Amino acid sequence: MLDKIMQPTASTQPGGVFRDLTTAQLVEHAVRRDEGVLTLNGALSVSTGRFTGRSPQDKYFVADPAVQQDIDWNANQPLSPEHWHKLHQHITEHLVQKNCYLQHLAAGMTNSLPVRVITEYAWHSLFIQQLLPHSQPTDASDLQHPLYEPYDGFTILCAPSCRAVPEVHGTHSETFIVIHLAGKIAVIGGTEYAGEIKKAVFSIMNYLLPKQNVFPMHCSATTSQYLKETALFFGLSGTGKTTLSADPHRVLIGDDEHAWSEEGVYNIEAGCYAKCIHLSEEKEPWIFNAIRFGSVLENVPVNYDTRIPDYESSLLTENTRAAYPLQFIPNHTRTALAPHPRNIVFLTADAFGVLPAISRLTHEQALYYFLNGYTAKVAGTERGLSAEPQATFSTCFARPFLPLPPQAYSSMLKQRLQQYSPQVWLINTGWYGGAYGTGERIPLTYTRNMLNAALDGMLQDAEYVMHPVFRLQYPKRIAGIPENILAPHKCWKSEQEYYAQANKLGLLFHDNFQKNHPYASHLLQAGPALP
Repeated sequence: MLDKIMQPTASTQPGGVFRDLTTAQLVEHAVRRDEGVLTLNGALSVSTGRFTGRSPQDKYFVADPAVQQDIDWNANQPLSPEHWHKLHQHITEHLVQKNCYLQHLAAGMTNSLPVRVITEYAWHSLFIQQLLPHSQPTDASDLQHPLYEPYDGFTILCAPSCRAVPEVHGTHSETFIVIHLAGKIAVIGGTEYAGEIKKAVFSIMNYLLPKQNVFPMHCSATTSQYLKETALFFGLSGTGKTTLSADPHRVLIGDDEHAWSEEGVYNIEAGCYAKCIHLSEEKEPWIFNAIRFGSVLENVPVNYDTRIPDYESSLLTENTRAAYPLQFIPNHTRTALAPHPRNIVFLTADAFGVLPAISRLTHEQALYYFLNGYTAKVAGTERGLSAEPQATFSTCFARPFLPLPPQAYSSMLKQRLQQYSPQVWLINTGWYGGAYGTGERIPLTYTRNMLNAALDGMLQDAEYVMHPVFRLQYPKRIAGIPENILAPHKCWKSEQEYYAQANKLGLLFHDNFQKNHPYASHLLQAGPALP
């Protein structure tokens, strides 16, 4: 019976192409090919093997003359056109011998870029189908392989079992993520981690959108009922973008990648990619219940007998993930465009335990903290990280995905801050009462209460205190929040130790900014006061 279902879509002989299969068909293919198993809640559970996070050291942009002057080579690795030609031929020859899966999709809920994704595995096709808007397939003949068909949009090839030969292809290892902006194609091989497909699309949009005066943003976004105002949440993986944007009192626009045009804010994607470690229905009911048939679970151990996912387990990685379409969240917006933001929130998981839980930023401070992009990376989001979070600075909260120099993105933020005057907040979702290992993680309930107070305008007339080191203004009181949560020095056993730690982190801020952003030295006064 299954053969009859599969037969009309493509030849089952090697070299066949399955075009734009439905969710149910892709699940059937993945299970039949032993790519994953169905869980009790209906999601497809897969393992990504030894790659359970991104491999930024294996990502490249082709140094094509048409774009070479645009790329920030201080933050991105070049691959020569000669090596690209050999690598592209290598992965093409690999895929034409396989049964491939083709999805015609798009990047952007408005002003969209056509994207077709050709994958070796059925579950990768399902994954990206859940995350990107669908687009109309071309009228190309099924007799012609899509690798040789003309296409106006961007093409992404993903073949995990295709491995580079470093001495031939100019790569550091067998793994490769290469984007050829001038050729409108990206290739991914040697890794099964599906997040590479998603972030390749985001990297492409970070190059194309600024040329249209559209600001691409690594942020989640929500709006109020009846679309009266919008809030943006910038932050790296693990800081709370997905969790805090899944708010029953607000309407979800998206959880990770957005664009801010002259008309308003729109989602680049059509799905969510949520972290699952320690996920519970009690704490995050919307995300928990979004994991059902059509969703993809990455690296979440599943009980063999009951098929129940174990969200508490980090046996495979801390970076367990779930991909699901936006419509699986009950309170999502059904319109493509949302209003200009009234509030912008920078999220940081401060492993030093010194930043206030919530601070109000001036526009100068907003630009300073945007360029610094401070947080703590959590083990699992990238290969090679230790078990403990590590303090890091990621320019614009998105450095691994930014082809252009930082000024291109900060200038767009500056222009929009001046034009629309949103209030900018810095929220610490990390530690208090001590650094990681000594202090405690700020409870999610407190963070939600502080955030709601900010978005509802309750902090507009609050009394604020100036932090002596970071020069941040934090509210003295918020209803329902202990005062020692708001005033971080009061949580530590020793104020002397607290300020020593605060000065240490402040110096890291200062050194990072001077090293990486000397063109913006006028913003140093918006940063910490040096001891």
